[in-house]
Amino acid sequence: MSTAISPNEQVAQVILPAELLAHWQGHRTLTRKVIEAFPEKDFFEYSIGGMRPFSKMVDELLSIAGPGIQEIVTGQQAAFTEEVYHGNSKSKVLELWDETTEKIYANWTKIGVDKFHEIIKLFGQYEGTVQSAILYFIDNEIHHRGQGYVYLRSLGIEPPMFWERNEL
Repeated sequence: MSTAISPNEQVAQVILPAELLAHWQGHRTLTRKVIEAFPEKDFFEYSIGGMRPFSKMVDELLSIAGPGIQEIVTGQQAAFTEEVYHGNSKSKVLELWDETTEKIYANWTKIGVDKFHEIIKLFGQYEGTVQSAILYFIDNEIHHRGQGYVYLRSLGIEPPMFWERNEL
């Protein structure tokens, strides 16, 4: 069963693209606060139960969001890699996070509302609609941020409140 909507069908819009962008960027703002809350060493080294350090999870998020939105806009397949070059510097990770945020803003207006239901194969691997890809970006970030919350609490650090998704 296909959930894609044909171009000839009228799409009833539940959320405006600008509202979806604000929702996503709110999550990105909160994840940035979680990154900031980690002590430098623990950000890159601390793990629980065989999970990756939070820095590796953030590398994954950086590898998906910016290149993914770029691929959605240009249609040019991006190679997926989680290799992010930050020299184990949390300040560099935050700089890359901010650059990705700007890349998302810059590309967002290039996505026409009709494109959200278009079928794509992101990174040459993941087939779905543009909308489902963006929702995946958000869901994956929430999932990894939750792991970061567990790490922070186990380190005795109070994480930011989950509803603090407003802009910095």
